[in-house]
Amino acid sequence: MRTGTIGRSVHGETVRWMPSFLALSVVWGSSFALIKVALDEGVAPVWVAFGRCFFGVLALGAICLVRRDALPGSRATWSHALAVAALLNALPFSFLAFGETHVSSVLAGVFNAVTPLSTLLFALALVPQEQLTARRLSGLAVGFCGVLVVLGVWQGLGGASLVGSLACIASTVCLGAGFAYTRRFFSGRDGSAVALSTVQLICATVELALLAPLLNGAPEVPGAKGLAALAVLGALGTGIAYILNLRVIRVAGPTIASTVTYVIPLWSTLFGTLLLSEPLSWNTLVGACLVVVGVVLTRAPGGRTPHRPVPTGPEPEPTSRQ
Repeated sequence: MRTGTIGRSVHGETVRWMPSFLALSVVWGSSFALIKVALDEGVAPVWVAFGRCFFGVLALGAICLVRRDALPGSRATWSHALAVAALLNALPFSFLAFGETHVSSVLAGVFNAVTPLSTLLFALALVPQEQLTARRLSGLAVGFCGVLVVLGVWQGLGGASLVGSLACIASTVCLGAGFAYTRRFFSGRDGSAVALSTVQLICATVELALLAPLLNGAPEVPGAKGLAALAVLGALGTGIAYILNLRVIRVAGPTIASTVTYVIPLWSTLFGTLLLSEPLSWNTLVGACLVVVGVVLTRAPGGRTPHRPVPTGPEPEPTSRQ
């Protein structure tokens, strides 16, 4: 009887976050193709990052007005939002957009699957209960080998593609730190997911407004195609997506939330090959499989309930307020 109750409880928890998880994988999977469209239309990388945050703020601001959600006024919340915005938005968006000036959207999506590995490393640092077992060490090793296969190390590591690949990997490191930091310090703060996501993107937009002119000069108004790509990328891939992301982090925790990147390469590959006619090499597929295997190995063995770190601040009600 008790076993059945536990099983129903776990199933109930999964039902709460799985729809958001799947929707997030599709939205973020399409983001790589939209970034490539904006770049091809002449938008500089950091301005692409700014554009997606700016349109994301507009979308979330409208939702807040409709829902009459007040933004949190706590100084601590805004301070943590600045850090979360840098780790989950300003830095990874800039790295990713720059990386896609050198690599395909398909390859960028594959590199994104490394995020759970970096999330584990930062979770080990931030959560004392996390342990680095032999299983997880083997997972890290297999995942790293997968990255090397995707890079095609036997072909040499010089040239522009290496720069683009390293930029994409840098974005995953930032995301890994951001997932762990968000769950530990930000997702449990008072406020709905919409309000907290809006605060996060406001901070990211301000950060990028200061950073973009220094790195990419004055902005140029893109054509209709580039502007549409940025608008969709911002409203869906950044605005709505971060509501879904925060919801999954709150309910399922950062480790499960970061595993959305297992599925993202499938969508990024589909959109990249069908919409942009990008080539798909054998080592990209093989490397992606190795990365997924490595990430699965880093997960705790079955039969154990993953530990959730106790957040700083009161825990909101993730279902009734979203």
